[in-house]
Amino acid sequence: MVSELSAFASAIFANVEHVIIGKHTQIELILVAMLCQGHVLLEDVPGTGKTMLARSVAVSMGIEFKRLQCTPDLLPNDIVGVHIFLPNESRFEFHAGPVFTHILLCDEINRATPRTQSALLEAMQERQITLAGETHPLPQPFLVLATQNPIEYEGTFPLPEAQLDRFLMRITMGYPALEDEREMLRGQRQGHPVERLQQVVDGAALMTLRQTVSDVHVDASLEDYILKIVSRTRVHPDIALGASPRGSLALYKASQALAALKNRDYVIPDDIKQLIPPVLGHRLLLKPEGQLRGRTAARVLEGIMDGVDVELDEPTD
Repeated sequence: MVSELSAFASAIFANVEHVIIGKHTQIELILVAMLCQGHVLLEDVPGTGKTMLARSVAVSMGIEFKRLQCTPDLLPNDIVGVHIFLPNESRFEFHAGPVFTHILLCDEINRATPRTQSALLEAMQERQITLAGETHPLPQPFLVLATQNPIEYEGTFPLPEAQLDRFLMRITMGYPALEDEREMLRGQRQGHPVERLQQVVDGAALMTLRQTVSDVHVDASLEDYILKIVSRTRVHPDIALGASPRGSLALYKASQALAALKNRDYVIPDDIKQLIPPVLGHRLLLKPEGQLRGRTAARVLEGIMDGVDVELDEPTD
């Protein structure tokens, strides 16, 4: 089954990289999130391909994609839906909002008010929404990709720690390398390549392939490594609020998914090390004095990782 999952992912990689050039790691992390039934916060400046990444993955899998532009006047019902009264039938009919999709891109989520942001919490956590006492399950698979600009903060509402913790990981696209950007320019001479993209896998198969992830072996020594890293975030002098148990569970599951994508049925230390920054970085609240000294979550995590060794169990005869 691991080989089937790896082949499934390889087809998506090859297809999406016709549109998103030089961003294999970011595509890989999106697939990790989908396998873990998690959500992703894409934090980067405009124009780096965040929307195209989400759309390309959806097209490659043949699943539905919707984009929601967040603004201060956006209401919760604009996301989850609304009941409309039908006078001829004397009844209310539910009209589903954009959250009823497979991949929902919430563009500039921090421009929506906290009330509207909170409308996503039940959808993200429970994969359902409740309106007027009725519960409506969401389609599967379901992934929220929320974007925010880390530079421009005027007119924004920063996500609270409780909502940040709902995201499996936070990733950045970054500027492309010179040759990758040259290839992008040439590839769009005759139109955008996303318009020519075709489905290459059956997105419904993801539900079955997810079961493979839970069977990936994680050695006890690697469990200890995860717990040591997370526990040190809770006592670090520059951190006011460390990672919660949800963080350690997210790191555990994500490492299983990453190993499966790499065609392995076991996790290695490098899997965990690669995932620590995107999985734990947004879960840390730094102390003000640490920020004044130029400390960032990435630098703090780097120091913690340098101070913790992986103590692999010795093989027995």
